[in-house]
Amino acid sequence: MPTLFMFGNLKIRMFADDHNPPHFRILTPEHEALVRIADLAVLAGSIDRRSYDLACRWALENRELLEREWRRFNER
Repeated sequence: MPTLFMFGNLKIRMFADDHNPPHFRILTPEHEALVRIADLAVLAGSIDRRSYDLACRWALENRELLEREWRRFNER
């Protein structure tokens, strides 16, 4: 599972051959959440507000990267 972004204990990762809709994972030592790329909605899991806000700020600035990586990992 490649790490796309890391800030302290927060990681943004993406699985290859994963299920739709396109999403990424936010991981901290205490939490894990699946977040839809299109609207940044939490699909599953839980995440604290501070980590979610930080990850979403990064995701908004890097949405093209997330979409490109999703296609690379999942559309073969």
